[in-house]
Amino acid sequence: MSVPPTDGPDDRDGIPPQWETYQPPAQPPPGYGYQPGWGYPPPDPAAPWGRDPFTGQPLSDKSKVAAGLLQIFLGMFGVGRFYTGHTNLAVTQLSLTILGFITAFIVVGVFVLIGVQIWVLIDGIMLLAGRETDARGYLLRS
Repeated sequence: MSVPPTDGPDDRDGIPPQWETYQPPAQPPPGYGYQPGWGYPPPDPAAPWGRDPFTGQPLSDKSKVAAGLLQIFLGMFGVGRFYTGHTNLAVTQLSLTILGFITAFIVVGVFVLIGVQIWVLIDGIMLLAGRETDARGYLLRS
């Protein structure tokens, strides 16, 4: 049985002896770790719903998908905007819908209803696709 040659008495499997005793530093060197503006910010206990990874702004407890679908399907009654807390906009949509139904026997009411329906459809798509906020100014969750 032959023994492979070694470079010295401490050489085991080709690993230099000084590498076997290497210990990593206890603290990372300065400049490592989280840097503001790079990557995701660290968790923040002051933001119970989390933060937007791009802006660091706290996220709303309202869902973007729920707001958009409510606005598309029930937007003529302002439900999607009531959900996000924009009550003035929701009351305007609801009152125009009621006005359209009241005046539907004349031609003007039909045009009002068509206009409101187009408005809430576009508004629902904007809620789903855009970076919309709730009434407090927090971005809606994805």
